[in-house]
Amino acid sequence: MNMAFQSTFQVLQIIVFVALLLPTLYIFVFAFAGLFYKQPRYAENPKLRKIAVLIPGYKEDDVIIEVANEALIQDYPHEKYDVVIIADSFQPETIARLKELPIIVIEVKFDKSTKSKALNKAMEQLADNYDIAVVLDADNVMAPDFLTKVNTTFEGKYMAVQGHRAAKNMDTALAILDAASEEINNHIFRKGHRVLGLSSAIIGSGMAFKYDFFKNMMSTVTAIGGFDKEIELKMLQDGHKIEYLDDALVYDEKVQKAEVFSNQRRRWLSAQLHYFRKDIGSSFKAFITKGNIDYFDKAIQFIQPPRILLLGAVMSISALLLILNYFFGIALLFNLIWLTLAGLCLLAFLFSVPGSFYNMQTFKALLSLPKGMLLMFGSLLKIKGANKQFIHTKHSAVKTPQKK
Repeated sequence: MNMAFQSTFQVLQIIVFVALLLPTLYIFVFAFAGLFYKQPRYAENPKLRKIAVLIPGYKEDDVIIEVANEALIQDYPHEKYDVVIIADSFQPETIARLKELPIIVIEVKFDKSTKSKALNKAMEQLADNYDIAVVLDADNVMAPDFLTKVNTTFEGKYMAVQGHRAAKNMDTALAILDAASEEINNHIFRKGHRVLGLSSAIIGSGMAFKYDFFKNMMSTVTAIGGFDKEIELKMLQDGHKIEYLDDALVYDEKVQKAEVFSNQRRRWLSAQLHYFRKDIGSSFKAFITKGNIDYFDKAIQFIQPPRILLLGAVMSISALLLILNYFFGIALLFNLIWLTLAGLCLLAFLFSVPGSFYNMQTFKALLSLPKGMLLMFGSLLKIKGANKQFIHTKHSAVKTPQKK
């Protein structure tokens, strides 16, 4: 083989290897750390705080009645929490049915709807006698002990806590992959981060805050999409830690249609890229001058490639280059680095996927993994401007999981 070609090919391999190694090492370190996660101990005989369960919904007539009824089924004293449905553009008959329930219904309507606008409008109208704000999506169902567990967390120093969002449904291959992806992120960005002393990532629902703190912070939010990213960055910039409760469950509907999956990921990716650009400079400065690694880590987290795309890229490129190196007679060292990279990536995923997913149903769903990768790649190509528009993920009624 021509020596110039071989040298050029080796240099290109090193560049590609480094580009894939950095995000792979990031998820591997936190995936390994997540294996040592221990659930925080709950305080005994905690103060019973007044909780506002805030559920904003946009045209969610199909699911909101079920969600409102489920939200009332808590083992927390009923006089100590209010379920607040923030109804944006609901049908009159839906509003009428909601008002028959022992909940608070706040009707809102905007020229351009956003979740942050709905939450701010609701808190403007609510009394200020709440201690905790819990934020749910319009399809979320809390486990009966969710509020009890969240309440005890605020005995400590935390201003915010993220609950464990888990799948409400796994009735299609895409829903199973979506559920597995959520659990991988729970392991890496919540369990792994807490083990290493960093803040848990928040998700946008199944999360709780000290009420006054949340109300004041939300009044400054300008995000159209990804409001949770904006408040997360604000908290980390100010030095607040975010706790994670793995056994405080909130069930979330997993996507069943390719179009919904694509739109949802497009919105998420756009928000992450927007906030990476916005905060990478200030977070790096805070890291250097104040040692604020939490804030800097969050900015770095936003530029990480989607896990499903990283897995596909690492496995396919490693396999291709192993074959090419064999035919071109490239040094054995290059084969070893690609085998090492593929091994690290596979281990990160194996560490992160819960044991309950190791079954035939998941194996069959893996056949749809290439489709999921293509959908994610398509979303990546269409993220331009997605953060400047409201992209609604419509939910459908699905069977609530059996609670234990």
